Formats: sequence, C-alpha cells, structure tokens
Amino acid sequence: MIKSEWFFWLVGAVFVVMAVQMFFDRSNPKRYGTCAFWGLLGLCFFYSTWVNDKTLPAEPLGVAVLVLICLGGFNLTGKGTPRTTSESERVRLAERFGNKLFVPALTIPVVAMVCAVVVPKFEIGGHRLLEKGSETILGLGVGAIVALGVGMWVLRERRVGVPLHAGRGLLESMGWALVLPQLLTVMGAIFQAAGVGTQVGKITESVLPDGQKLAAVALYCVGMFVFTVIMGNAFAAFPVMTAAVGWPVLIEQMHGNAPAVLAVGMLAGFCGTLCTPMAANFNLVPAALLELKDQYGPIKAQAPTAAVLLCCNILIVYLFAF
Repeated sequence: MIKSEWFFWLVGAVFVVMAVQMFFDRSNPKRYGTCAFWGLLGLCFFYSTWVNDKTLPAEPLGVAVLVLICLGGFNLTGKGTPRTTSESERVRLAERFGNKLFVPALTIPVVAMVCAVVVPKFEIGGHRLLEKGSETILGLGVGAIVALGVGMWVLRERRVGVPLHAGRGLLESMGWALVLPQLLTVMGAIFQAAGVGTQVGKITESVLPDGQKLAAVALYCVGMFVFTVIMGNAFAAFPVMTAAVGWPVLIEQMHGNAPAVLAVGMLAGFCGTLCTPMAANFNLVPAALLELKDQYGPIKAQAPTAAVLLCCNILIVYLFAF
C-alpha cells in the first residue's frame, strides 16, 4: 500500500536536494540563509512522521518553525541564477511547442482524479493500492511525478538536473511566501483554541440590534472579509467568525439555512483574500513570478471586484438564506 507519508518524504527530499543546490550557488548573495531555510523545511517533512507517531517530541518542530520565521522575517533568504534556459530560449521553445506545453500541467489533475475516484475501487491481494483517506493527496503526488515524465518527453529533455534547477529557480522566486498559507492556517486554529470567536460573539451580541437580520448578515460577511485580510486565509477566519456570528446568531437565533449561510460566508472571506498581501500565494507570488514593477499590482486590480462581490454576498445571504 502506498502511504501518504511517502509523498511527504518525497516533498522533503526535493527541498533538501534544492537546498544543496542553493548552498553551492555563488550567484545568490544570501545562499547560506536560503539553503538553511529550505533545507530545514525539508527535514521537517521527515521528522514530523515520528512526531505524528508520537515516537519523538514535537518541540523541535516548533523550534524549527521559529527559525524559519526568523530566516524569512529578517530577509536572510535570496535568489540565485539557476542553470536553466534563457528568456530567449524559452520564447523560442514556446513558439515551437505551442499548446503542447499545457499537456504536462493538465496531466496533474487528470491523474489526481483517477487516483481519487477510480484507483480506490481496486485491490491487490486484498489490500488497497493507496492509503485510505489519502487518495487525493497521493493522486496529486503521483500526478506531479507523471507530469514531470510527460513534460520531459514532450520537450525531449533527458537531463534530470534541468527540471531540478528550474524548480529551484521557481522556489527562490516565491521565497518564504510559499509556506505562509500553512502558518496562517495554524494561526486560525490557535485563535479558535484561545476562544477569540467566543469573545467576538459576546461583543457582537452586546452591540447588534435585536432582530436586525441585515445588520447581522453584514456583520458576518464583513467580519469574514476583515479577518481574512488580517490572517490571509479564509479558512483561518471561518471558525472564528462562524463561532461568533454565523452559527449562534444567523443559524440558531434567526433560523438561517446553515449550508447557504456558511458557504456564502466563506465566499465573503475569499473577497478578503483578493485584497491582502498576507495571502502571498495569491497576490505577492504571481507578482514576483511575472516580475511586475508593482508587487501590489494584483491587489489593486482585484480590490474593486472584491468590493462588489462582498456586497453581492451580503445580499445573497439576506435574500435567500432564510
């Protein structure tokens, strides 16, 4: 049986290999900090296996996270010049292969879907091929490996080092922002465990007029928007605002339709995703990869749409969720 831990080990191994490449890349003025960041992150993927099994203590992982935060927060990571194709060569290859370049990218979701839907129906010797409950994440991993092979076949590339160097360049371009969503999700769990949602709920009950459905809906949706802007992740904001307003006020007191209220409330949070640099993987990383002059350009372009969508979400909940 293929286990999900194997996929995490593969991810960790890729980070470690690329960290070694970064260490020897003298074109990166911050190569030591960059190597330390990605190498430490890769080792965490291995160590966490034994933490999950409760055979090793979790405290070293906490220390590693603090070190990663310091390396990224004090700007100790940088970007080198990987040994890959030049811009002119990429333009020439794009003109040569055309739409065939989309084949590797489309391979990933196709393989992931097959692994999640079809593969679980088959067994070998009475055993499942993929670990139960991890079919989707394993499908993503298998899809990435298959897509790598397909991409090398389409581009007639036989050197394994080429995709590794190209991947390293992509990793350095994204930088520490790549792991920000995971850190923000953890912060949301901490907020919930600390009772932030309960305290926000008490404040809401004291200031919210009785029976004012529109005000309650607006407070929930705007709260999802604001908390998402602060934490950069609607999934982190969701438990806080749902515990404070969504469930006790809109669903229990005003008898709203739970799936409708909560689903559209999450969409209101996504409006905040469009407007915050904390959602680095959505807003800052694309600007870095596209080498935009204004790193906040995506946010400025998305803000008007986010405002309109937020108003629409409030009206949808108010008109159709009760």
